[in-house]
Amino acid sequence: MKDRNFDDLAEKFSQNIYGTAKGQIRQAILRDELDEIFTTLPAGPLSIVDAGGGIGQISSGLAALGHQVLLCDVSAEMLERAEQNARTLGVSDNMFFKQMRVQALADHLDTPADLVLFHAVLEWIAEPEAALQALFRVLKPGGVLSLMFYNLNGLVMQNLTLGNFGYLRADLKKRKKRTLSPDYPRDPLQVYRWLEESGFVIEQRAGIRVFSDFIRDMPPSANGFDGILEMERRFSRQEPYLSLGRYIHVTARKPLQKDQL
Repeated sequence: MKDRNFDDLAEKFSQNIYGTAKGQIRQAILRDELDEIFTTLPAGPLSIVDAGGGIGQISSGLAALGHQVLLCDVSAEMLERAEQNARTLGVSDNMFFKQMRVQALADHLDTPADLVLFHAVLEWIAEPEAALQALFRVLKPGGVLSLMFYNLNGLVMQNLTLGNFGYLRADLKKRKKRTLSPDYPRDPLQVYRWLEESGFVIEQRAGIRVFSDFIRDMPPSANGFDGILEMERRFSRQEPYLSLGRYIHVTARKPLQKDQL
């Protein structure tokens, strides 16, 4: 097993992930969670790492606020697109780009980070525990990991509602290898355990697309996209809906050292 590199699917990734209503909902909920995280971090420009950051949709917005962002990815094609996106948005002075695996981050940081973004990467890598441990090491005490992962529960529920029982009987094994369907959907309870074993304290969880991937026909009275986003926000932190989200976002903090309390 090895980590997934998106050099061959960069264009498809950009269109299918960010250029759809589903992608817009994902970005909106992520920004909500990040807004809350920032209220718990020091004021002023922060040191941020976007690990496996792709084309930098989220981190370029943070760079525009004056934060210093290191975006790393194993895909040279993704990094090229991220740099172009930064130039277009005029935030290149606040962003740095490095081609590398997440596990090598500690070798490339001069100082620990205040915030690490790790969005939609855990489901593509073969050694998730090692990656989370590496991210713990590069954070300052009191720093925060913003983790978003592809939820096994949500994948199972969607295939149940679609009647894809053959796929479920095959234990969710993909027939095609080169697709945007993640290689390793993650069991939330296992992810929470990995975080805690790595030393993190979980502070908040939110489901992303807790129902909208399941709907077929929506009446006009639902107010279209705005109505769907309103309900996604309303139920994103409530169980049992949270645990059925297509993705789950976790806010996890590296504890302060005793002499900093």
